[in-house]
Amino acid sequence: MALIGRIVVILFALMLAALAAGIVTAFGLVHLELHALGNDPVDHVFFWGVTAFASGIAVLAGFLPTLIGVVVAEAFSIRSLLAYAIGGAVIVLIGYYGAGFGWTYEESIDRPPPPISREAEIAAAAGATFGFAYWLIAGRNAGRWRKR
Repeated sequence: MALIGRIVVILFALMLAALAAGIVTAFGLVHLELHALGNDPVDHVFFWGVTAFASGIAVLAGFLPTLIGVVVAEAFSIRSLLAYAIGGAVIVLIGYYGAGFGWTYEESIDRPPPPISREAEIAAAAGATFGFAYWLIAGRNAGRWRKR
């Protein structure tokens, strides 16, 4: 019975962590244009709807690596905040570069391209936020269901 309760907590934590990562991604990508939304409620609903949709797509895209990470954390009772934040950032960056988004060939005679793009930084921040939010809800009690 404790395992079923733990699975429910894990699924709830994954859902809220994905929403937190989606919010970080949306604000990271659109924060400079956020003032242009103004007072129109349709624009605000559209912005938050796209954020929720992007969160769902991100969960589907990274489901298997996240599932493997959750199983490993539960099996070895890993409860470190730093492990979850780094793990989330690594999983998202592997997905980001694996999808081909990180390989831009920008040439400029004025300045060299940055070694890490702004979008990759946003992806790493979203992954770390995902790991932190998951740790807050489910990760800090990883493996404790077996000891009851």
